[in-house]
Amino acid sequence: MMNIKTTLVSAIAALSMTAAAAVAGPYDEYEGTTLVVNFPAHPHYNAVMKVLPEFTKETGIRVEVDQLQYLKMREKQTLELTKNSGDYDLLAYVVFSKADYVYADQLENLARYFMNPKLSDPSYDAADLVEGYVANVGIAGGEKGYLPGVTGSLYGLPFGSETSILGYRKDIFDKHGLEVPTNYEELLDVACKIPELEPGMGGLASRAASGHHASHAFLLHLAPLGGRIFDDNWNPIVNNAAGVQAAEALKTIVDCGTEGAATFGFAEAGASFLQGTSAMFLDSTVFAGQVNDPSRSKVVGNVGWAPHPVGVRAGSQTGGFGIGIPKNAENKEAAFLLMQWLTSKKADKLIALAGGNPSRYSTHEDADVNAKFPHMAIFGEALKNADPDWRPIIPVWGKINADLGTTMSKVLTEGADIQTSLDGVAERAKKIMEDAGYYTWQ
Repeated sequence: MMNIKTTLVSAIAALSMTAAAAVAGPYDEYEGTTLVVNFPAHPHYNAVMKVLPEFTKETGIRVEVDQLQYLKMREKQTLELTKNSGDYDLLAYVVFSKADYVYADQLENLARYFMNPKLSDPSYDAADLVEGYVANVGIAGGEKGYLPGVTGSLYGLPFGSETSILGYRKDIFDKHGLEVPTNYEELLDVACKIPELEPGMGGLASRAASGHHASHAFLLHLAPLGGRIFDDNWNPIVNNAAGVQAAEALKTIVDCGTEGAATFGFAEAGASFLQGTSAMFLDSTVFAGQVNDPSRSKVVGNVGWAPHPVGVRAGSQTGGFGIGIPKNAENKEAAFLLMQWLTSKKADKLIALAGGNPSRYSTHEDADVNAKFPHMAIFGEALKNADPDWRPIIPVWGKINADLGTTMSKVLTEGADIQTSLDGVAERAKKIMEDAGYYTWQ
């Protein structure tokens, strides 16, 4: 017969086991799960790959990564998202894919995951995420269908946030007593002074190649100069005074650029700056990782950074990637835990220290991150002005963007009249929007 002492010990042990079960960790149920994720071959995600083992160490959840070149990634996702059961539990996407995926009902609405106390980390601090990027890459169904608003919902989280930033040669500016431009008048003035002061050197390296690159370069200037592609009723206004001014600014930049500037894509513009044939560079923050790499750069230690110059408003670009959970994913809850962990304060800092692009204000201000990358605080300030509406995130944007890019290339290389050219873009965009049903309710 069991004595009282033995019975008491057994009871206490049973209660302890019950209590332990009651406070099981959030990852316990998913330990041993293998998640398959799709990431691009991109500097930010190369940094993520270095940090992922820490997630498995903490959670017991394994992660297999299918890392593809961007265009191949988009092709693979288009196929996977149409299956009844897809291979991916989590995927990265560029912002303009948001419109396509949400419209086709292929991404999970994240509300029910953040509402679930077993999954949602109370210390996550969503308010610390860069606001413009949550709007740009994560929210759909609000204002204009792709911006926040009372009817908006969250479908993704920013993961690899980029904005436009001005890089400049400190040694060249110091040599000639030049001030770093803070507005467009100063930017264009300095861009055209440089070739006079330094024969053979271009002022500002910019994208200009026909298609996406020329369109991107034009849009970089359109937003800060007060322009938009459409008004609030979806009427094209790209050909108004602000649009003309943006095109004139880009033409001036290219004309004052180095040899071959009119054919530059992102890579060529970056190479011109790295090789010392251009004194300034205005484009994505993702470029910063290359400037102090002696195997790629001849300007190591001579580059300074400043926010995108202001026009009538501060309005730098919103680019980069977000991450979302496919509707046909097999392990959605575990995928949410990975998504939440990757975008947490801890992981955001780890990824930044590994060379990635952080998505939190606090990471950009972090002392350890700035000790390793002194430009990060400046990038954080620039991100506060990132404009989530610098380009329209609508399903038909691809057609309009292609037309805009081809037309701008003719302006830059053939001297086509700017007003006439933009009038043509507006007219053709109007027809595209009409065919897509944007004027049904007017």
